[in-house]
Amino acid sequence: MAETVATYSICACDLAAGQWGVATQSKFLAVGSVVPWAAPHIGAIATQSYANPRYGPEGLELLREGYSAEEVVERLTAADGDRALRQLGIVDGEGRAATFTGEECHAWAGGRTGSGYAAQGNILVSGDTVDALAETFEATGGRPLAERLIDCLDAAEAAGGDSRGRQSAALLVVERDGGYASLSDTLVDLRVDDHPEPLVELRRIYRLHDLLFGSTPRQDWIPVDDALRAELAERLARAGQPNLAAWAGVENLEERVEGDDAIDPVVLERLREAT
Repeated sequence: MAETVATYSICACDLAAGQWGVATQSKFLAVGSVVPWAAPHIGAIATQSYANPRYGPEGLELLREGYSAEEVVERLTAADGDRALRQLGIVDGEGRAATFTGEECHAWAGGRTGSGYAAQGNILVSGDTVDALAETFEATGGRPLAERLIDCLDAAEAAGGDSRGRQSAALLVVERDGGYASLSDTLVDLRVDDHPEPLVELRRIYRLHDLLFGSTPRQDWIPVDDALRAELAERLARAGQPNLAAWAGVENLEERVEGDDAIDPVVLERLREAT
């Protein structure tokens, strides 16, 4: 039985934003393919330590049926003959949290819950890692959930992290119609499958994801006056593109372009850098 060894994770939600997510790091190849599960307004689940991947889909289904996070933990583990080896964290659609650590999980192993989050880890240097997950989440309210979760991982690593090292990391955040083109519930789904510094790489690709698929409030867009329109035309001509929409499509910035009376400052900056 393969173990997602030296794994720590946090399941969390931002009820005001309608977002649920999981962030995790492990000395395990492609941890994102096993640990994180989430569905908007349903909940988020992390399954690890000789992980039972069925806890993910089966747990989400129980949450859909109206069971609380604690009840889902009880049902999943009660039906599992190897529950002593499992670790599990759940946040439900109302922000209630539960965590479970089987008595045969390798030390240090344990978890902590609070309003809107469940933090857990196994084969850690100490319980300070889980405390750092929890305390960082509690201290970062008001910021985007994805950023808070990455900060939690960084704090956990700084507090001691995995006793056997690091290999992969993942970030999953869901929001109803919050994903690409507003046609997906997956707001962020990033995985670092094998890297000497997975958290550094996770933050790098998250910044790239935010650049390409994030949004700037419309009131912060820059009005296109005659001078700026002339500049845009000149720069687009240099780039060999007939208009801003065509250039943005090449640069994967099409989600940040709408109309021609104003321009997203992120798009303007990238165009200026490119031309």
